[in-house]
Amino acid sequence: MPSMSANNFSRNTYHHQTKGDFFARKQKIEQQRKNLPIAAVERRLVEEVRNNDTLIIVGETGSGKTTQIPQYLFKGGFCRDGGIIGITQPRRVAAITVAKRVAEECGVPLGQEVGYAIRFEDVTSGQTKIKYMTDGLLLREALLDPYLSKYSVIIVDEAHERTIHTDVLLGLLKNVHKARSKSINGVANTEHNNNLNNGHALEERIDNQNDGILKACQAKKYSPLKLIIMSASLDARVFSEYFGGARAVHVQGRQFPVDIFYTHKPETDCIDAALITIFQIHLEEGPGDILVFLTGQEEIESVERLIHERLRQLPEGSRKLLTFPIFSSLPSEKQMKVFMPSPAGYRKVILATNIAETSVTIPGIKYVVDPGLVKARTYDPKMGVDSLIIVTTSKAQALQRSGRAGREGPGKCYRLYQESFFEKLTDSTLPEIRRCDLLNVVLQLKALGIDDVINFDFIEKPDRTAIVNSLWSLYLLGAVTEENKLSDVGHQMARLPLDPVYSKALIVASQFGCLKEMLICVAMLSVESIFYAPREKLEESRNALKSFASPEGDHLTLLNVYLTADEFFQKNKTVNSEEKAEKNLRKWCKDNYINSRSLKHARDIHSQILRNVEQMGLCVTSCEDDTLLFRRCLAASFFLKAAMKQPDGAYRVTLSGLIVQIHPSSVLFRAKPECIVFNELVHTNHSYVRNVSRIDYLWLVELAPHLYAVQD
Repeated sequence: MPSMSANNFSRNTYHHQTKGDFFARKQKIEQQRKNLPIAAVERRLVEEVRNNDTLIIVGETGSGKTTQIPQYLFKGGFCRDGGIIGITQPRRVAAITVAKRVAEECGVPLGQEVGYAIRFEDVTSGQTKIKYMTDGLLLREALLDPYLSKYSVIIVDEAHERTIHTDVLLGLLKNVHKARSKSINGVANTEHNNNLNNGHALEERIDNQNDGILKACQAKKYSPLKLIIMSASLDARVFSEYFGGARAVHVQGRQFPVDIFYTHKPETDCIDAALITIFQIHLEEGPGDILVFLTGQEEIESVERLIHERLRQLPEGSRKLLTFPIFSSLPSEKQMKVFMPSPAGYRKVILATNIAETSVTIPGIKYVVDPGLVKARTYDPKMGVDSLIIVTTSKAQALQRSGRAGREGPGKCYRLYQESFFEKLTDSTLPEIRRCDLLNVVLQLKALGIDDVINFDFIEKPDRTAIVNSLWSLYLLGAVTEENKLSDVGHQMARLPLDPVYSKALIVASQFGCLKEMLICVAMLSVESIFYAPREKLEESRNALKSFASPEGDHLTLLNVYLTADEFFQKNKTVNSEEKAEKNLRKWCKDNYINSRSLKHARDIHSQILRNVEQMGLCVTSCEDDTLLFRRCLAASFFLKAAMKQPDGAYRVTLSGLIVQIHPSSVLFRAKPECIVFNELVHTNHSYVRNVSRIDYLWLVELAPHLYAVQD
């Protein structure tokens, strides 16, 4: 492998730069790296990792830990035996942006020695030695390689965020770490139950599976895994205790002073308060970009529109204000725009969700506007309801947000609430594993050979009811046997990078002879909304939707959109280049009020899942125009999510008894069929079901007789 020092920039990657620009950029990057607080302790950190198989690193915001530590470890020889340094991130945007930065610092093209991997996108190669990825992706890798044998070092970054995947990953890595330590001592396959707190399940899987690959693992010895847990939280105690008293070290950050301002009285309209604050900063404060925290895409788009409206009312010389949104569902190329420097004389306003709290660092920020709110997903395991509700932030979140203003120099944070309100906030956010649906988590743990999920060594125990209900749902889906073991169907479901219900739908569709249609349907259901309706063109967008709408429901409507778009693209490709055909497709989407970014994402997902199901040996056949067969397949796939119309026009979910309404975005909103299946149940101001299709109740009786009976 070539040296990854900054002296080896790829000329192909930077061909658009002049020689002078090239060396100026190179020198600037080197100087920035030397000025990072972490640079002063490079040698000490490498020695700490060398001397400790598990290390907790608390690195304050701005210390440089995420970009620099992997490079220090590579330089220190931790990849000499062919191992990879893997770094996990809670969010895909962080994995992408940090990988790009590190590749640039190392002077190598992205995807070679430095790369990233996220769901449905892998920018790595056989040369990759520093690999950034989402924590969920590393969990999936463990299904194929339970020892994670290609990694010499695994770094779990932003562990304090405690996402559901992070918590599961920490438990898994604890087991892998012990198993690999035993392997090097020659006892990996002779001891199963030696103080492993249920960690023995991984080793039992390796011992007892009949799979040829895993049998080969038994004879192999592994070097101990170097495990690093990195957190921006000042309290490393919880991680240290979880890993048996692991050593913790602290790296000073480069936090400049930030002045905190509170309101004199409570704000009743946070959007209006945020707008007033944005323009107050723009008109009265010195240079520097503004970061505004908002609760979601809808609020961000609303604030962006209002900013543009108010800008038109200002004198021409005061209009030099640019807006850039960033939220998780925004396509990567759009997210990257927030990192571009402002044009001379202009000020940027970044409108962000909590994605900008810790996962990404946006240069140029001097002012932060914090309404003190965040949109959080909570799950009621008894009713099976996902609620997306706006809640107050924790003190830890508020401190992270204000810290964004002090990365490059002194800054200011405007909290749109009173100081007394801050004192009443909880210290930290409730971990995601305590408030989310665990169906996918339980399936993954089962696939990893951990049968006793209830007693799995989580860093914080999830609700027992949530685990039990997930096991019951997996049993009804055929993924778990009566003996609480993963079935053959369950193993197939776990191989697909999808929600378990969607994985089961593909398996069922292969039996019904309509896998081609279900593949498209699942891909379209796996992305953000395909349709968009601008406020100023509601009537036109509704008319456009009618041209695709199926009287049978949303699933066939989504299928119609995909097939029509694909036919348009294929015809274009016969007379134009692929690039021109893609451009024409984007225009077609715009004319039909379809979100071209979501459609492109769905096409990418479809391509990958198609490869997955073909590798699994599933038969990809089409039901052609037999919509009745496809709807019967929907009933057989989504029988856990069925609802019956009530006399008042509302619907009762058959298994939970919850009263719901069809979401206004559904083509069946006004149709009111007698029986429906749906894909999503959310609670906002009402309980709504989304992605709805019309079925016959008797199909449920026939296809799932263990749950449904003939009604009088």
